Amino acid sequence: MKLQTNIKLKKQEHNLIDYNSKLLLLGSCFSENIGSKLEYFKFQSVSNPFGILFHPKAIETVVLKALQQKQYTDGDVFFHNEQWHSFDAHSVLSNTSKESLLKNLNAQLLLLEKSILESTHIIITLGTAWVYNLIEENRIVANCHKVPQKAFKKTLLSIESIEKSLQNCLVNIKKLNKHATVVFTVSPVRHIKDGFVENMQSKAHLISAIHQTLNKDVLYFPSYEIMMDELRDYRFYKSDMLHPNDTAIKYIWHKFQDVWMSAETQKIIDEINTVQKGLQHKPFNSESQAHQKFLNKLDFKKEQLKNRYPHINF
Repeated sequence: MKLQTNIKLKKQEHNLIDYNSKLLLLGSCFSENIGSKLEYFKFQSVSNPFGILFHPKAIETVVLKALQQKQYTDGDVFFHNEQWHSFDAHSVLSNTSKESLLKNLNAQLLLLEKSILESTHIIITLGTAWVYNLIEENRIVANCHKVPQKAFKKTLLSIESIEKSLQNCLVNIKKLNKHATVVFTVSPVRHIKDGFVENMQSKAHLISAIHQTLNKDVLYFPSYEIMMDELRDYRFYKSDMLHPNDTAIKYIWHKFQDVWMSAETQKIIDEINTVQKGLQHKPFNSESQAHQKFLNKLDFKKEQLKNRYPHINF
């Protein structure tokens, strides 16, 4: 008896991700989940220099700013609730010091530019098509930073405007890094605050727009579809019934591995996992001979991995 439907996934034939690859992840919080896996397994990756960015316009803004080598100045930040903020960035970058915020924002622009120029793979996760337009300045913000809602007008991006935004990102990225493979995905996290019907409409707009941009160097990974179809059960969600839990994240991560990584790369992942688990091991007696032998074996494994891939540090 078959108790699950499966999304058919095809192994990528070219430009697979390995330990020489350089990855940049941008977008919704699902980028953070996959990014944390890449970090844990010691890939060369940069995840969300400007924090979580939920919609395509927010991603477009920082990508263009970085590639055009612009800088943030005093007029680009504002003070609210005892902190300085940028409407282009997540609140994780907010700071009690204006100077510190500006310094960090400009450092992140440089990091983003460097990452785009060097990346072999750029993974962009879109979360929502709903955006907030700051009425006073007539511009779409990445984050409202708890500024009163009356300061914004909430709108749903059309499929055409999303496609235009994505194409603008791609054209500018490809001008400077024509060899990068771009992978789009849609976050399975449901934005229920927008409403159930409105969330589905939003995801449909994102998926439709993405599929207008795909080509041999711009691809799609169906994380949203895997969550909605293969993992169609609330036991795969956190207690809020909105965010995928650890089991779901691991499942989708393994599906991503199956598509984007060779068997050889997956063997290295297993080796690194062994070391990581070893580092987390809590001995009953840290002075025992058995534990010292265990540590020596662990050091040997770490050294072997570092000799093959010098960027790996534990």
